[in-house]
Amino acid sequence: MFFDGYGYHGTSFEQIYRCYPASFIEKPQIESGDKIIMPPSALDRLASLHIDYPMLFELRNDAAERVSHCGVLEFIAEEGMIYMPYWMMENMLLQEGDIVKVKNVTLPKGTYVKLQPHTKDFLDISNPKAILETTLRNFSCLTTGDSIMVAYNNKKYYIDIIETKPDNAISIIETDCEVDFAPPLDYKEPEKPIVPHSSGKAPLSEETPAEDEPKFNPFSGTGRRLDGKPLKNQPPPVSSSGSKDKKPDVPNVNSQSSTASSSQSDARQSQGKLVFGSNANRTKETGKAKESKPEPPKEKEEPKFQPFTGKKYSLRG
Repeated sequence: MFFDGYGYHGTSFEQIYRCYPASFIEKPQIESGDKIIMPPSALDRLASLHIDYPMLFELRNDAAERVSHCGVLEFIAEEGMIYMPYWMMENMLLQEGDIVKVKNVTLPKGTYVKLQPHTKDFLDISNPKAILETTLRNFSCLTTGDSIMVAYNNKKYYIDIIETKPDNAISIIETDCEVDFAPPLDYKEPEKPIVPHSSGKAPLSEETPAEDEPKFNPFSGTGRRLDGKPLKNQPPPVSSSGSKDKKPDVPNVNSQSSTASSSQSDARQSQGKLVFGSNANRTKETGKAKESKPEPPKEKEEPKFQPFTGKKYSLRG
């Protein structure tokens, strides 16, 4: 069966065929590669030409302007027909019985290829590199823009050919080729957790009023002379904040010399505190001791501090 443009031209092989999937012939193994099955007449013409081996062909679908490349497995198809892997027909937008141009070409050996899986399930395979190497043994060439199919564990994985070097179409037969992977098409970057900025500063704002609380100020009481005379340099007044934080015994020590009345000393003793050298207590209990000691006459209107008027005690009891 012949079509328009059918025939051989010069020293190159160029032919038009109708394409059909591998399910039309009992050759399911071609689905795992990129090789096609051609008629015996194509072998006769190719044998008479001085072409390079392995045989590589360019497939062109002018209706969809799609171009790909492939190898050949056998020459047992009916005349005017070729059988192709179904994934290759989908890649070239071909239907059963569509016309495709086949032309022999010579491709450079590839040095670099970049692949991009369609789904991230391909990365979940225990050893995707080994699976890919095993699958590409059934391929003869790769073309930039194609989507190849990798079958593994009863599942089909589609991979895009993003980039090839040194040309857009390369041969991968008996060559060392560097393989790189791009993120899968359905891959999404993990979202970074948002850290609220106010969480770390909120406790500080709540604790700021605590700084206004009064703190302990030592040595903030007033000084007294033992002879009862007024001080020449009066200390500055004590702040209210310091008086709050004083220990309860601080004002007791500072004010014992200035309080001469018996009512203040009684209140001080009633609170359960020891007062050494208290004149008020001693005047009540030892009134006779005061009368026995001769003292110079003093004004009664203004009683002054009298040092060393208490009793002496012995530590032996």
